[in-house]
Amino acid sequence: MIIPFEHEWPQTAAEARALQEQLRARLDLNQPLRWDRLRTIAGADISYSCKGTRLYAAVVVLEFPSLKLRSVHTASGPVNFPYLPGYLSFREIPVLLKIFRRLTEDFDVLVCDGHGYAHPRRFGLACHLATLLGKPAVGCAKSRLIGQYQEPAWERGSFQVLYSDQEQIGWVLRTRTGVKPIFVSPGNFITFEDALRLALQASPRYRVPEPIRQAHLQVNQLRLREETQVPHAAIQ
Repeated sequence: MIIPFEHEWPQTAAEARALQEQLRARLDLNQPLRWDRLRTIAGADISYSCKGTRLYAAVVVLEFPSLKLRSVHTASGPVNFPYLPGYLSFREIPVLLKIFRRLTEDFDVLVCDGHGYAHPRRFGLACHLATLLGKPAVGCAKSRLIGQYQEPAWERGSFQVLYSDQEQIGWVLRTRTGVKPIFVSPGNFITFEDALRLALQASPRYRVPEPIRQAHLQVNQLRLREETQVPHAAIQ
C-alpha cells in the first residue's frame, strides 16, 4: 500500500502538539461514506510488551457487511515515544505503518482502537492514521478521553452526543443491551453520522466492533509468540 502522506516523527511533546495542530487543518468530516461501494473494513489494534518497551500491532481486513475475516497482518517494534495522554498516535502509528506499507490488499474504511475527533486537540489516533493513509477512519474507544455526555438508554443502538465546550466531538454508543457504551468519533474523510452507523453495524455481537476485536485477538497471539519464543534483542 502506498502511504500518500508522511511526515517526520516528533521527539518531544511540544513538537507533537504542534504537528497535531498543523495536521488538524487536513480533516474533512463532511465527506459521506460510500455505503454502496463499501465491501471491506479494516481494524487496527496495538498491544504492549510486559515491560512496556515493545509494541505489537495487528491489522485485519474483513468483508462487509458479513464481517468475515479475510486477512491478518502483524508487526512489532520498539517504543520510541513516551507515554503521554493525548499523544498515543506518536507511540503507535509508526509500527502500524510498517504493516500498511507492505499491505497488498485494499480496504474501504478503517476502524481504530482509540479516539478520533474526541481528543483535546481534535486530532486523535484515528484522525492521524486516516490522514496519513488517505482512507476514511473511525475511532472507537472503550473509555472517555474528554467530553461530557448523558448516559444512553440501556438498549443496543442507543446513543448520546459527546460534547466538549458545547461542540460535538463524538458519540456515546450502546452496542450491546446492558453493557457499557463505547466512545465513537470520526477520524477523517467520514461524517459523524456515518461513523456512528458504521460502529454499530460493525458490532453485531460484542461490545467492541468486530474489526477491532479480531485485531485484538491477533495482536495478543503475536505478543505471546514473540515474548515466549524470541528474545527482544533478536527482533529489533
